Amino acid sequence: MTVIDPGLEGRLTAFPAPAWAGERAPAVLVLPGGAYLRHGEHEGEPVARWLNELGLAAFVLRYRVAPHRHPAALEDGRTALRAIRAQAPELGIDPDRVAVLGFSAGGHLAATLAGDPALTPAERPALAVLCYPVISFTQLPHLGSLEALLGPDATPAERRAASRELTVDRATPPVFLWHTADDPSVDVSHSLRYTEALAAAGVPVELHVLPHGRHGVGLAPEEPELSRWTDWCAAWFRSHGWRPDAPEESSGRSPEDG
Repeated sequence: MTVIDPGLEGRLTAFPAPAWAGERAPAVLVLPGGAYLRHGEHEGEPVARWLNELGLAAFVLRYRVAPHRHPAALEDGRTALRAIRAQAPELGIDPDRVAVLGFSAGGHLAATLAGDPALTPAERPALAVLCYPVISFTQLPHLGSLEALLGPDATPAERRAASRELTVDRATPPVFLWHTADDPSVDVSHSLRYTEALAAAGVPVELHVLPHGRHGVGLAPEEPELSRWTDWCAAWFRSHGWRPDAPEESSGRSPEDG
């Protein structure tokens, strides 16, 4: 592991792609959840290691959380995307294929970067993966994330401006989402509203809603029903040409096996 950007004070950690992925591997910026109060460790390094197994480089960002408020986390995300692309030759990655992957509040940050008007289309993520994301601060909001990000006295206008279903545009990249229908913390309507907004804007979107499951499971290694999302996401990356063939696959192993 190496830290690549001193401007982020050691909070951006690189997990290089395996050698078999080639010299210009795609990369994913991983944004753990934690209600903008903390970072879920199980949604950081383990996720980066899984992405490495897919032949992707990964970068875990410990973006600023409370007592820092908006736009601190967004500024960190912008800085990380720019740093990764600026150092692409040294990092062995393709600067045109840098995605974001976020969980819960990290999913909100990922969606923010995906629709960030301050970034040109070339500066935005090329793909976005959102796992049980916080999206809306006007409809069934996650109150912990709302207060940590915007403060206890956020105005209706501020809440609308931070609601990602209202900031989708045609430059938003393709999105993969998953959620559980009975998520007790972040209502599934967050993903449904975001999917509706993406579809209305003509943005390619793939949504998976599982019937049952708790919030904040990360890779869900001990929950077979929920862990299926990793297979679906791997296939989605492959559909976009982002998964190089591992040696086992190129020697006759079925891609579905890996």
